[in-house]
Amino acid sequence: MRVLILGNGAREHALTWKFSKSKRISALFVAPGNAGTGEIATNLPDVRPTSAEEVIQACRTQRVDLVFVGPEDPLAVGVVDALQKEKIPVIGPSAKSAQLEASKAFAKSFMMRNNVPTAEHWTFTSYPDLERFLKSTTKRVVLKKSGLAAGKGVVESGDLKELLQFARRTLQEDQLVVEEFLEGFETSIFVLCDGSSYRILPPCMDYKKAYDGNKGPNTGGMGSICPVPSVTASLMNRIQTEVVNPTMEGLGKEGLTYKGVLYLGLMITKEGPKVLEYNVRFGDPETQVLLPLLSNDMGNLAEAVVTGSLPQLPFDPPDKTAVGVVIAAPGYPGTYPKGLSVDLDIPKGTDCTLIFHAATQRDTKGNLQTNGGRCFTVVGLGKDIFEASAKAYEIVPRVRFEGAWYRKDIGKLLPHPF
Repeated sequence: MRVLILGNGAREHALTWKFSKSKRISALFVAPGNAGTGEIATNLPDVRPTSAEEVIQACRTQRVDLVFVGPEDPLAVGVVDALQKEKIPVIGPSAKSAQLEASKAFAKSFMMRNNVPTAEHWTFTSYPDLERFLKSTTKRVVLKKSGLAAGKGVVESGDLKELLQFARRTLQEDQLVVEEFLEGFETSIFVLCDGSSYRILPPCMDYKKAYDGNKGPNTGGMGSICPVPSVTASLMNRIQTEVVNPTMEGLGKEGLTYKGVLYLGLMITKEGPKVLEYNVRFGDPETQVLLPLLSNDMGNLAEAVVTGSLPQLPFDPPDKTAVGVVIAAPGYPGTYPKGLSVDLDIPKGTDCTLIFHAATQRDTKGNLQTNGGRCFTVVGLGKDIFEASAKAYEIVPRVRFEGAWYRKDIGKLLPHPF
């Protein structure tokens, strides 16, 4: 099996790593890739994931048997549709189905039509209408950009001025979704879909806030854990019955089925699970902690998704826990420098720790440099959350570049079940 992975983040490095362990793989390509993927696969730096023409040409040139789409942008612009037209097997949704992520307004309407529990919400296209609503409501609310925003198009604030500033900027180019503020704890549920059936993967939790104690601005994710201790077997049953089943039935009814990954971002409230958002691909940084716990050969898993044979594939519950800590560039999630020299002082024999590159590159001399905001994810594996966290934090200080920073409470700050 010759596989092409689209993307260049830590999620794609984790996917590449998992595919590289497969006994089914004869060639592995990543477009455009990063310095980490380049160590275990062939990077195609000139192929833009959002260009269907370039992706199709790469598939022909490299005789690719399967494409796995990592990020959301290629999905939203219809790269999967173009690949399907050329009869190239691909894991990911069509542009129509990708609206579940590309438009929060679309996703909210879908939830309402299909009785999927979610927050009370209102969609606005007019700033004066939105301003009147915010000034008159007594509810605590969250503002969300409807379109793609790389995890940063959300404002939670009690400051009306801050909310209105965000709203004015957003409504110049997009719709705005206003939601009631939900109390509880968040969890990430990933569902593998093969076009007719599905499998729910172990629950993850993403630490979205920039600073310790869940403080500061939203980010793309500063760390993650898998599985989540407070997501019990009984809670998972409720999630499947109340959220996953109606979602999957709704996809079928509305012609939105696809072969790929569906992410359900949930808030676990006192009333039960409620959907905050859908994504139509693996999350980052959750992928980095989820994939190391899956016992399945990635080639077999991908084949089951493409051929519609997921029910025949055995899934064993994870026998370990994973904790991932993101190391970011100074200034992230605001403006940040690129091209910072990186020193990876990693001792040999660290089998319980993995390092996934996010935004990294090599200079003309082959030296490792940063190339974005979130630069690495260090993943610790252990028998429980405490051991896994300790393993991760043993290695994190050994990833060195100027201004590097990270949260110190990943896997230590845990939600309490109700």
